[in-house]
Amino acid sequence: MNSLSLICLAWFFEACFGWPDGVFKRIKHPVVWLGYIIQWFDTVLNKTKFSHQTRYILGALTTISTIALSTSIASAITYTLPPNIWGLIAQAVIASSLIASRSLYIHILNVLLPLLQNDIHQARNAVSMIVGRDPNSLDESAIVRASIESLAENASDGIIAPIFWGVLLGLPGIAAYKAINTLDSMIGHRSDTYSAFGGFAARLDDVVNLIPARITGCLFVIASLKPISFKTMIRDAPKHRSPNAGWPEASMAGALNIRLSGPRVYGTETHNDPWLNFGAKDPTPHTLQEALKLYLKAMLVGAALLMFLTFARIIF
Repeated sequence: MNSLSLICLAWFFEACFGWPDGVFKRIKHPVVWLGYIIQWFDTVLNKTKFSHQTRYILGALTTISTIALSTSIASAITYTLPPNIWGLIAQAVIASSLIASRSLYIHILNVLLPLLQNDIHQARNAVSMIVGRDPNSLDESAIVRASIESLAENASDGIIAPIFWGVLLGLPGIAAYKAINTLDSMIGHRSDTYSAFGGFAARLDDVVNLIPARITGCLFVIASLKPISFKTMIRDAPKHRSPNAGWPEASMAGALNIRLSGPRVYGTETHNDPWLNFGAKDPTPHTLQEALKLYLKAMLVGAALLMFLTFARIIF
């Protein structure tokens, strides 16, 4: 079965319908089930009495086991379903749950709407759903900046990366990627609790996002039609503490003529990260509107490219 056709159809389903609330109430979401598995491993194996090396090994085993389980289930589904149009549709519906373009747009819109109504309290509540920073420490500009950074980074992690691996390896590929990304989100933190146990997952997440992050940054450059976006991306992306997140973030910063990243507060810790596009202005709610428009344009460019490759594969 052509993985290009599968992922193209899956993205279409996700963009149109997302993951319906009724389905979520009945069977949850695949990522939620992944979370249950990871949480079980974390509770059983991540003990402070173990040495750093032991916790690293146990975390690596957790990572490998979770990926193997996810990939095995996806492979079983792939080989069980009939190799016809109905099998393709069934796989596409499942794969669509592992792409997040619609939900990302909605999450950012939920921050934007209260900001436009000068409801800073509701905006803080909304942004706390998508970033790990202390929302009470964020003023309007910081809320917008955090939202734009999340939009840029998750365009890569939540959309382009799963599509990239799905195109390469089909449903097992997109399932494996989602397992890695969820592991990184849950245990890949630089903290006393997870620096050892989640170290392997964090490094693996860096590797699998290496190409998709740069593709996402280029999509923002193309969608903006602004050479300064590319210049800012090349110049400032390496400054980011993440080897990948800086590419889409710096690209968007240049396209919108704003500064991103910089100092931020996580819990009781302050991270003095360098600015991306230093010297540019701080973003406003209007900038967040423009960021959403740029995001939609970039995703349309990506969808057009995917459709072109799909039709070219069918023809040739």
